[in-house]
Amino acid sequence: MTTHRVTVRGRFGPLSDDARSQLRRHLDEHDILLSAYTAEGTLTYDHRIDFFNLRYEITGEPDSDSAGSTGLDRAERFLSVMGWSHRGLKATVVDMSEVWRVD
Repeated sequence: MTTHRVTVRGRFGPLSDDARSQLRRHLDEHDILLSAYTAEGTLTYDHRIDFFNLRYEITGEPDSDSAGSTGLDRAERFLSVMGWSHRGLKATVVDMSEVWRVD
């Protein structure tokens, strides 16, 4: 089974006052130093509430391109459910089998 770590980066679009207030209230919970790669995804952002990261650990995809597409799809769904506009989503992928491989 393959394991990929996918980081989806983007920028928040225009946010409602309620959305911005909610993000400010939960800022400490989304510090990049506390984040992990999870199947559900981990959201990180800073006090500027401008750029964000979503970190996913995706298993079972055959290659990095497929894992990247899956990560982007998950990010799109999450942001849509939250009602947050966004732009510029880009995914970077690390194949953990390559990192863990011992020659």
